[in-house]
Amino acid sequence: MAKVGVPKEILDNEYRVALTIAGCSALVNEGHKVYIQKDAGVGSGLFDEEYVAAGATILPDAKSVFAEADLILKVKEPQASEVPMLRKGQILFTYLHLAAHPQLAIDLAKTGATCIAYETVQYDNGQLPLLTPMSEIAGRLATQIGANYLERPMGGRGVLLGGVPGVEPGEVIIIGGGVVGANAAKIAVGLGARVTIFDRSLERLRYLDDVFDGKVRTVFSIGHYLDNLLPSADLVIGAVLIPGKQAPRIITKDMVRKMKPGSVIVDVSVDQGGCIETVHATTHSAPTYVWEGVVHYGVANIPGAVPWTSTRALTNATLPFCLKLAKFGYQAVLDDPALNRGVNIHEGRIVHPGVAEVVNPQMATA
Repeated sequence: MAKVGVPKEILDNEYRVALTIAGCSALVNEGHKVYIQKDAGVGSGLFDEEYVAAGATILPDAKSVFAEADLILKVKEPQASEVPMLRKGQILFTYLHLAAHPQLAIDLAKTGATCIAYETVQYDNGQLPLLTPMSEIAGRLATQIGANYLERPMGGRGVLLGGVPGVEPGEVIIIGGGVVGANAAKIAVGLGARVTIFDRSLERLRYLDDVFDGKVRTVFSIGHYLDNLLPSADLVIGAVLIPGKQAPRIITKDMVRKMKPGSVIVDVSVDQGGCIETVHATTHSAPTYVWEGVVHYGVANIPGAVPWTSTRALTNATLPFCLKLAKFGYQAVLDDPALNRGVNIHEGRIVHPGVAEVVNPQMATA
């Protein structure tokens, strides 16, 4: 029997919670103890009395949850006040994005806890099962957010992405044709925008061309073509991902300077450092800033804006792995290659190559 703890998220305007009522019931039904911090699920429409009815115990604060549990389930990386609550032998299962937070990686290693990142759990075929649902949501929201900030009162050019009869639609450029990019394109096409997706995989571009039935323009490579097209963009969406590693900088400052005043950048890859040189992480409280006339949106936890949806989508994906970790502890990592790839920190060591490369190149492993 494991003791599973779910603290309340404390990142700026983060309303998600790591476990739904259904997930709680599944753990309890397998004989595990579940500890939920008071009001942890309120932001997602999940209430203490529902957790209690599902068999959970409500604890008053995060300190109590961390002290009781062997397995900590979270949504976002531990904040400064939470890191000291972790201890040797404990397992933390959450989004970490440590390549963008090297000091946090060092601090987590010092706790002795095993830290498993949702975003680097990876199947043999390359799929990222725990990142996918949030990427779907972030991609769809990216277009919605960009359309909003293109409105003149929000600081944008005053462009309606879909246009109207007699007036041309807006131009959307998406950097990266993965899950985020495809979902961003789906919403942009639905709004009636002109959409171009850049990617370095011909196979992926062929897939997208088929899926969208020619309704999006697909362009191989980045440099020259992107440099030429960027000045025509109304909305640029950054959607580049290299699992576990910092996102490469695809768009430079000089390229941003060529964009139209009032155009908008939404960089979804900012949680891995960002693929646009002028983007830095922002919060839901202060989501945008203007650089050289271009509106920049760099919120690193975009799905937190729609917690009712994203909390349920997250638990749908994480629960099978949570059940394995609760039942078998660290042995689950040894038995499951996908979970094994998720381990970023173990026994005081940074073991994920992508994170180690950033923290200390000499620590990188093959």
